Amino acid sequence: MKNIIIFGTGPIAELAQFYFETDAGRRVAAFTVDPDYVQSAEFGGKPLVAFNEVTERFSPDTHDLFVALSYTKLNKLRREKVDAAVALGYGIAGYVSTRATTFSNFQTAENQFILEDNTIQPFAYVGRNVTLWSGNHIGHHSEIAEDVFIASHVVVSGGVKVGPRTFIGVNVTIRDHVTIGADCIIGAGALVLADLPAGSVLSPGATDISRVPSHRVKNI
Repeated sequence: MKNIIIFGTGPIAELAQFYFETDAGRRVAAFTVDPDYVQSAEFGGKPLVAFNEVTERFSPDTHDLFVALSYTKLNKLRREKVDAAVALGYGIAGYVSTRATTFSNFQTAENQFILEDNTIQPFAYVGRNVTLWSGNHIGHHSEIAEDVFIASHVVVSGGVKVGPRTFIGVNVTIRDHVTIGADCIIGAGALVLADLPAGSVLSPGATDISRVPSHRVKNI
């Protein structure tokens, strides 16, 4: 099994190192970030190298890469770095906690980050570059498209479809057979009872869609 390089130096990168090494049994060899963000020679006790130099020190032949970034720009930044790593020839690692509940038909995918206490029921699909923070319920026959970030204690009922690049905040509940379009922002504690068009923003505790489209929300 190849060693891993982690893109990022924030809290998510630190967590990724912990989970990969203590739960997945994989060694993290180094961290990498864009050149302007290299402020020291190491991070987390490992070498920190500029992304434009990473292949010189850590070959794609012997290393995979994992992008440990949040939902910045509606997950687009994380996806950009995944694509850049693929272009360099790296395989993309993913992490599914041994404390998550999955079944035999569950398919892992590149750059998934699925933490403890997630329940993913049979016939549910979770796409590439999806983060499921701890304690979520992903109901049977639901589909989570690529580049999605779901925070903690979210209930996705059966038959739900979540579009790409969507962000879902903590304690959101989505009723069964609802379709959520691409690029949506669903705030913490929201209750989703009906379909949401692409670009929708649902405020915390609300059931009506905001008049402000998601591309105008600056802090995500």
